[in-house]
Amino acid sequence: MAGAEGSTTEGAEKDLEFSRAGEGPNFEFAFNSQNFSDRLLRIEVVAGIWCKALFTIEVVNIFFHTKLANTYEPSYDWRGCVEGVLRVKTIHINSAILAVRSPFFLKLFSNGMKESDQTHPTLRVADSDENALMELLNFMYSGKLTTTEPSLLLDILMAADKFEVVSCMRHCCQLLTSLPWTTESALLCLDHPCVMSMAAEVQLLISAAKDFLVNKYKDYNKLRKEVTSISLAGIKAILSSTDIHVACEDYLFVLMLKWARVQYPDLEERREILNSHLLPLLRFSHMTYKTLQEILACTANDIDHEQVTKCINGVLLCKAYPAHKPGALAACAPSCQQFAERDYKYRHLKVVAFDQPRPQVIAYMDLKHEECSQLFPSEKIFSHPFHVAGQGFILGARCCKADQGESYSFGLLLHIDLELKGSTCVTVDYEFAARTRPSRQFVSKLNGRHTFSDKFPVGSRYLFWVPWQTFMADDSIFIDGVLHLRVDLTVLQEDPV
Repeated sequence: MAGAEGSTTEGAEKDLEFSRAGEGPNFEFAFNSQNFSDRLLRIEVVAGIWCKALFTIEVVNIFFHTKLANTYEPSYDWRGCVEGVLRVKTIHINSAILAVRSPFFLKLFSNGMKESDQTHPTLRVADSDENALMELLNFMYSGKLTTTEPSLLLDILMAADKFEVVSCMRHCCQLLTSLPWTTESALLCLDHPCVMSMAAEVQLLISAAKDFLVNKYKDYNKLRKEVTSISLAGIKAILSSTDIHVACEDYLFVLMLKWARVQYPDLEERREILNSHLLPLLRFSHMTYKTLQEILACTANDIDHEQVTKCINGVLLCKAYPAHKPGALAACAPSCQQFAERDYKYRHLKVVAFDQPRPQVIAYMDLKHEECSQLFPSEKIFSHPFHVAGQGFILGARCCKADQGESYSFGLLLHIDLELKGSTCVTVDYEFAARTRPSRQFVSKLNGRHTFSDKFPVGSRYLFWVPWQTFMADDSIFIDGVLHLRVDLTVLQEDPV
């Protein structure tokens, strides 16, 4: 008997694997047919507050008083939610077909308890999930679904997960992925409540939904206009991306606070969402000094100031002692992507400053090849202000058009920050340099002395003295796909008498 039982189990598992591959036989003719059925399934449709796609079995013993409780215990106590049975459906079912499609039904019909011998098993389902259950039952016979509506497909996916119908899960994911994405359908995929077994196909579906949202909202201006209509899962996916086109990280901090205050008016709930979900996604290392100072001095209760202060201090330590990051200060680079750059319009520079013998600053700007290509024909990239002797300066890279003709070239210009300009005239000695092959050392491209008496910059519209196309194709300028630039700036001051 034991040998026969083992053989039966082994055969059932093989059949189950066969059905999981989506190649099982079509039993559509037998769906709800008395001639091909051995049981009558009773479906009670109830009203009440239900977790989405949560199905429960009326035979309470199955969940609460038998060994199946360890495997199929519901994640929500439906007994306190049901307000009444709205209607009852009966469907003729074939226990063998359901068992070969679903481990849930296989165990239900073969566990040796009295429920396995019942000819009228009962399912209790919320009215919002009735259509999904009927679609799932039909699929278990035919291998087909009758809908391509995203929200219903997601409900069917949850039902298939509950009853372990892997072939249906795979089919739902394939259909959802093949449909044209919209913001609404992507958010549905990310927001749909589930206790998912997270098969590989479901992971791919979720990844596709995230990729759609990231691509749609990579332009900050579009994100800013529509941000309040995006859910928590959606905003997390977007803020996790490095592809957002934004002036600087400061803007995303302000946007995040705006979103949280609209979506979560309750202060405690808002603090929890910000501190646990959103603040770890910000790149504090790329914020400006002014904004970091404002965050540290802020007294608003939206954020956990101890958490934020600790995070900012860690970022500043890593920036001050970058050589220590792989070792003792590794903890200051948390898993929240603090040091990953987005597609910023205003770039942080690596700066070395000196007070003596004269105020001097050496600033470094690195631009990727693809970033430079985006400058054509008339775009610009600016640095955040850097400071020396109480003055502020901004470095700007751009694609410049020749005074005459249609040729373009790479230009690098130095501007004075008029908001921080401390005197009428500021005189500086400057040198622009770039790394080049084969030495990979910085080579001076332009130097001189300039007095900033107005808003006009100093620099060169033809830094490399080659046309734009030649500049972009020159491997001696782009080292491993990166253009390395340096400006050496000394502020000249009158010697005291």
